[in-house]
Amino acid sequence: MFELQDAFARKFHYLRLSVTDVCNFRCQYCLPDGYKPDGRKSFLTLDEIRRLTRAFAAMGTNKVRITGGEPSLRKDFTAIIETVAATPGIRKVATTTNGYRMARQVADWRRAGLSAINVSVDSLDSRMFHQITGENRFQEVMAGIDAAFAAGFEQVKVNTVLMRGLNDGELGRFLAWIKDNPIQLRFIELMQTGEMDELFSRHHVRGALIKEQLLHAGWQQKVRAHSDGPAEVFWHPDYVGEIGLIMPYAKDFCASCNRLRVSSVGKLHLCLFGEQGVELRDLLAEDGHQAALQLRLRQALADKKATHFLHQGQTGMTPHLASIGG
Repeated sequence: MFELQDAFARKFHYLRLSVTDVCNFRCQYCLPDGYKPDGRKSFLTLDEIRRLTRAFAAMGTNKVRITGGEPSLRKDFTAIIETVAATPGIRKVATTTNGYRMARQVADWRRAGLSAINVSVDSLDSRMFHQITGENRFQEVMAGIDAAFAAGFEQVKVNTVLMRGLNDGELGRFLAWIKDNPIQLRFIELMQTGEMDELFSRHHVRGALIKEQLLHAGWQQKVRAHSDGPAEVFWHPDYVGEIGLIMPYAKDFCASCNRLRVSSVGKLHLCLFGEQGVELRDLLAEDGHQAALQLRLRQALADKKATHFLHQGQTGMTPHLASIGG
């Protein structure tokens, strides 16, 4: 088996697969003006997703995260989960959602084979949640998290984008929430993408500051598993929940990179930043192209760089994180 490996000996066991770039929220750091439909786009079909996942799995991928936009807006989202979960070699199927449909549908997702779930909750104050996301749906999202536990998920990961002057004063409130709840709270450092320069300069908070506070308060860092995402995870003996920090500006952030991205229109992105993407869709039309698809994936990896260039202010071709499932 030819594994997905780049010139720096990094192996890629983790695929982030976007199935739509449509989103019904208007988060300040992603789609502040709301989603703008592009009638020329057609998103990956269920058969194309099956062929793509099979090719990645044959090259060592064992974890797939289904992302968007908001992936649950696809009417066939449950069928997508089932298709990915049924792929030989895939051991973990995760999704990242804004929680909009969780209360009604998360039990179906679980039965279809979903094994992990991340929910975006940028504030525990309903008014601030509304301000950041553009949607007054805080209670619905929280009900969805409760429904996930009721459906059998042992842990729910919660994503919170840190923003100075908005939610950066809520650390104590978040810690109280996870004291007795099996939630891994993941603070994500605001990233400079596309046209977000002003937002970044106004609201960026260094994740390293939160790390210092956690270590000072007795939190301890966990060892990272090979299929884990980019978060540094911390635990505390007095807490049921955990804290994760995603700090793209930290030294050696890219050294442990283990994930590749495919956009909702079938382009391979070797990094969240910096390139146009490698076209895969022409090889997804029928079952007979798997060998050619695997060859293209191997050839593309030869061009993967050692690191992103965020420190130099290069944010690549990504206008917003929803476009390739950031």
